[in-house]
Amino acid sequence: VGFQKILTLTYVDKLIDDVHKEFRDKYRNEFQQKGTLGLLNGTFDFKDDFLRLLREAEESSKVRAPTVMKTFEQSVKSQKTVKCMIETRGEKPKEKVKTKKNKGSKKEGNEAATASNKAAPGEKQSSAAGDREELTKDEILQKNREEFFKRHMKAGEKASKSLKPDAQKEKGKKPRVWDLGNSNAKVLDYSNSATNGNSEACPVEEFDPDMALGDRNREPGRLYDLEYESEEEAEEKVLQNTSKPSTKKGGLGGMFGMLKGLVGSKSLTREDMDPVLEKMKDHLIGKNVAAEIAVQLCESVAKKLEGKVMGTFTTVTSTVKQALQEALVQILQPQRRVDVLRDVMDAQRHRRPYVVTFCGVNGVGKSTNLAKISFWLIENGFSVLIAACDTFRAGAVEQLRTHTRRLNALHPPESHGGRTMVQLYEKGYGKDAAGIAMEAISYARNQGFDVVLVDTAGRMQDNAPLMTALAKLIAVNAPDLVLFVGEALVGNEAVDQLVKFNKALADHSMAQTPRLIDGIVLTKFDTIDDKVGAAISMTYITSKPIVFVGTGQTYCDLRSLNAKAVVAALMKA
Repeated sequence: VGFQKILTLTYVDKLIDDVHKEFRDKYRNEFQQKGTLGLLNGTFDFKDDFLRLLREAEESSKVRAPTVMKTFEQSVKSQKTVKCMIETRGEKPKEKVKTKKNKGSKKEGNEAATASNKAAPGEKQSSAAGDREELTKDEILQKNREEFFKRHMKAGEKASKSLKPDAQKEKGKKPRVWDLGNSNAKVLDYSNSATNGNSEACPVEEFDPDMALGDRNREPGRLYDLEYESEEEAEEKVLQNTSKPSTKKGGLGGMFGMLKGLVGSKSLTREDMDPVLEKMKDHLIGKNVAAEIAVQLCESVAKKLEGKVMGTFTTVTSTVKQALQEALVQILQPQRRVDVLRDVMDAQRHRRPYVVTFCGVNGVGKSTNLAKISFWLIENGFSVLIAACDTFRAGAVEQLRTHTRRLNALHPPESHGGRTMVQLYEKGYGKDAAGIAMEAISYARNQGFDVVLVDTAGRMQDNAPLMTALAKLIAVNAPDLVLFVGEALVGNEAVDQLVKFNKALADHSMAQTPRLIDGIVLTKFDTIDDKVGAAISMTYITSKPIVFVGTGQTYCDLRSLNAKAVVAALMKA
């Protein structure tokens, strides 16, 4: 058994089975009476039985002789002559046809038919061979092709006749219709629908409010400041970071290295500041500040400090950092501050809706942050009408409809004296966005809505036709606030986007004083850690404030910009 791969014994399996049965039957009673102890203490005389079974197994294997391979003389190949193995071009196709016909005759099982079929091809073959001797090779090839096509045409006609009833059945096949979709474009046209302004069109949706709100301990309606870390921790880290480079630059270490960096009551020169400014510029670029703006910032700090007399115990590095921090805070706090709640109440006094238009490139989060701002306005007691003016992107209207349902679930009419706090104004896809916005504003004025939030399609700053359409929407409807939505992930692209958006709005506007971007919504701020340079780039290039900062996925993840927290993150080593 152990060497069965070396010595092949065909009877081994049978021998083991026979031994097992013989031993079990012979000592069955002894096992049942004595149990386990009988196996350990008993003696079993089984040698003679085993040898008898072995001889029987060997003899049974000898009876079945192994199959012997055929010799060459017994094979069919040996009966063929050399002459019949020689192939000619003219005879090869006829041999195939002959074999096919012979196979067909065997299936029919008619001996008389097979004989006639065999005789007929033989006669045809001899006559065809005589004709081919007189024809050229090209003529033979042409004739073979014609015969081939004739045979296949006949076979195709037979197949088409037999499949004709089935083809008629399959003629009425219909396309698949999905449960949540529809192939009919008319279903997506809301031009003549009566859903606008109807609270029943947006049924209340049941879902977990904790997922939509996030922090349940927050104060409703309050827009919290952006938090990076506590001011004391930020100041300690900034001071540590400012002292580290000065001690390392000296190269002598300890107190002597620190004293070497002191200025000692002398005026600063450009040569003193250049090494520090170069490192500051690289640091700002590493934090996602646009390269051009980082150079301009360092240049403005150098001009401000050049010729300034420093105190005795002040280093060049700490002086330059302090000046740069002050410049960054000044950039993030523009002169004109946008107070949305104050402006909405002012519009209420004039009995008109306050209109906000959102614009930006594709995929920055315009619709999501529009829903967050809607939630914030509702919690402050203002009713909101969302205008679905993104008539291009597939699913844009459905996305806003879902947000409307969820906002109504969080703030049902029962909690506001029976008043529906948020509604969606939609006209479907493929329509003029400026016309939909105008109708929405008129509808909000008639129905007494406090705020209209206009969602527009995302567009690249280089797309002239789409930028012209955006300029038309803003010029025709004259919104109170135009917000550019940009993501915090970009670097140099932020400058390009804002410059070209403002330029396009100015070039394509029909008014003498064109309407430009009024403020910025900075999104995806939770994804960048301390690389907050996009905030500096956007405010520096436009001199417009960052009104809202998106920091997450829930409706409560909306913050106001804290300039000191952003600068602390920016100056962190």
